[in-house]
Formats: sequence, structure tokens, C-alpha cells
Amino acid sequence: MIEIRKAQHRGNANHGWLHSRHTFSFGHYRDLNQQGFSDLLVINDDRVAPSKGFGKHAHRDMEIFSYVLEGALEHKDSMGTGSVIRPGDVQMMSAGTGVEHSEFNHSADEPVHFLQIWIVPGEVGAEPRYQQVHFTEAEKRGQLRQIISPDGTDGSLAVHQDARVYAGLFDGSESAELDVGPGRNVYVHLARGSVEVNGERLDEGDGARIRDAGALRFANGQGAEVLVFDLRPNELPAMPR
Repeated sequence: MIEIRKAQHRGNANHGWLHSRHTFSFGHYRDLNQQGFSDLLVINDDRVAPSKGFGKHAHRDMEIFSYVLEGALEHKDSMGTGSVIRPGDVQMMSAGTGVEHSEFNHSADEPVHFLQIWIVPGEVGAEPRYQQVHFTEAEKRGQLRQIISPDGTDGSLAVHQDARVYAGLFDGSESAELDVGPGRNVYVHLARGSVEVNGERLDEGDGARIRDAGALRFANGQGAEVLVFDLRPNELPAMPR
């Protein structure tokens, strides 16, 4: 069974320089029915005005990754990392024992549109680390490319959790299947366009919870860009002890 959450039901925050849609409770948006899913805690769909951004702030014991859809995002952190993230790039920051960072729109003229996603780690007190990998359009076209995994296999980014994330692009007759096996939860987030998942239509910004997922088929896309989270069979995120 696929439980669809339509894009318009997400939380909405407009700070002038930042327009954000929250899939799960975040900041001033609170919904007792939307507290995350399995180890997935945050999906924020952020649009940041030119030269604006998030000033230096601290995190600890959280796996945070950014997925840029349009524009360029500039990252700096207390580990000495400085980079610019563009479409196709995936950034992963494991906050571990603590890290400070900032994220700004790199352009003085164009907005940046990106997804900020948090996954609860499987351990606390890990050493902070930063990773960034570029995945080409060809790697995602008509297929689901693994971009995040527990051990960083196949060129993916490593995450401190039993979680895997896939990205795919689908148009027309392109289709792909993903079999995560029984007893796994899956969350699907449609970043843009539209696509069918096991015959159910998702539109831009929609999300879907799928419990005991098994095999999934993605087809009949229209300019679709999709993220698929293969997760433990937990209902809600919980920090490890």
C-alpha cells in the first residue's frame, strides 16, 4: 500500500530571502502526523534568493545532505571544507561530535533551489566528515542510481545508518524497478515533474510512504526527478542511545 502525501499539504515558510516547503515537522511548522518516517527526519524544499543564505550555525549527531536542483549552493564549515554544489552534485555532512557550517546562494543574480535532507545516524559521537560527489544525468536517466549507502559502494556517499538513497530521471517510456526486499520501508520524494510508482501518480513535491515495500516500479514519467529512500522498518526516527 502506498500512502501519498500531496505537495500542497506540506508546511510552508516564507522568510523573504528563503521560501521553504517542509515535508516533515521543522522550525515553526508542527504536525503530529508528520514527524518523519523511519530514520528520515527532514526533507526541506528550499529556494534561496541571490547572495542570501544560512549563516554559520552548529549541528551534531545528524547526517545532513543537500541535493541541488537549480543554481549553485556555496558551503563552508569548521572542518575547513569550502565548496560550491551545483545540479548533479550531492553533498553529505556527517555532523558527529559537532560541526559549524554555512550555506549560501553562490550567485548574486539567480536563485538556488535545493533539497536539504536529514537522516538520523545509527551511532552518536562519530568523527565529523564531509563528502561531495557528482552524478551525471546519464547515470540517472531511465534508472535509479544509488547515491547514498552505508558503506559508500559503487561511488555513492557513505551514511552512518542502514539507509540507501537512489536518484532517477524518467520521461516517456523510460522505466525502472527497485526491489528492496520485504520488511523495508521506502519513502519516495518527487523533486519535479510527475511519475507513476506501482501505478500511483506522483506530482512535483508529492511524497509517498511505502511499508514492507518489496518491489517498486517507476514509469510514465513527465520530466520526473525522483529520490527514493530505502529505510529500516521503523515508523518514526529515534536517536540511538
